[in-house]
Amino acid sequence: RIFIIKGVEFTMVTVLGGSFMMGATDEQGNEDPFAVEKPVHKVEVSDFMIAETVVTQALWKAVMGTGIEEQSKLGSFDTTIYGVGEDYPMYYLSWHDCIDFITRLNALTGEKFRLPTEAEWEFAARGGNRSKGYKYSGSDSISNVAWYEGNSGNQMHPVAKKQPNELGLYDMSGNVWEWCSNWFYDYDEENKINPQGPPNGIERMSRGGGWNRIARRCRVSYRGDDLPDLRANVGFRLVLNDK
Repeated sequence: RIFIIKGVEFTMVTVLGGSFMMGATDEQGNEDPFAVEKPVHKVEVSDFMIAETVVTQALWKAVMGTGIEEQSKLGSFDTTIYGVGEDYPMYYLSWHDCIDFITRLNALTGEKFRLPTEAEWEFAARGGNRSKGYKYSGSDSISNVAWYEGNSGNQMHPVAKKQPNELGLYDMSGNVWEWCSNWFYDYDEENKINPQGPPNGIERMSRGGGWNRIARRCRVSYRGDDLPDLRANVGFRLVLNDK
C-alpha cells in the first residue's frame, strides 16, 4: 500500500506470517554472535505490513513540522548532523519521539501504525518466508546491502541506495538503528507466537546497526538495547497490521 502525507509518499510491504528460528543461527557464524542472541528459538509471527524504508526526514517534517536541524540539537551525546535531505533517514529520535510521530500519523490517516516488535523486525530483515538465510539483510556481503563503518565515509546516506532484501525492504542492515516496540528481555528455548516482550523494563530494543558500526553489529540477529530517552543514530520503521 502506498500512503501520501502532505505530498510525501511512503510504501508499506506485506509480510506474510510464518515461523523462523530467531537468534544466532548458523549463518551468523561462530565468532560474531553475542550471548544475548542465544539460545536460538522458534518464533511464529502473523501477517503484517512494514515500511519499505525507515521514516525519512521528508516524512517526519510532513507529520511533525520539524527537521533534522531542530532534532539534532536534542542529541544525547552528539549534535552533529551526519546527513541531511528529504531522502535521508530521520534520526536523533528517542523511542518516545517515535510514539509521538505515530500518534500524529494515525490521526492524519485513520490507520493504526505502530513500531515493529523485535520478532517482526528480525523476521522481515531475514526476508520472511522468502528468506535465503543471509547473514545481513539481503546478502552475505554487507557492502551490497548496508552502509556501515567500512563504506559509509563517516556519514549517513539516503535510503534505498543499496540492494533490498528478499522482501524488497531497504537498509535493514546499517545506515541507521531502528527502534522496536518491546522492552529488552533475555531469550529462552521456548517456542513463541507473536512475542511482545515483558510488560515493563529499563531499555527498549533497537536493531539493524548503523553507518558508524562494524559489520558484526549489522547482522540480522544482532540485538541493541537503549534507554528510551536516548537520542542518537536511531530512527524507526513503521508497521501496520495487515487487513
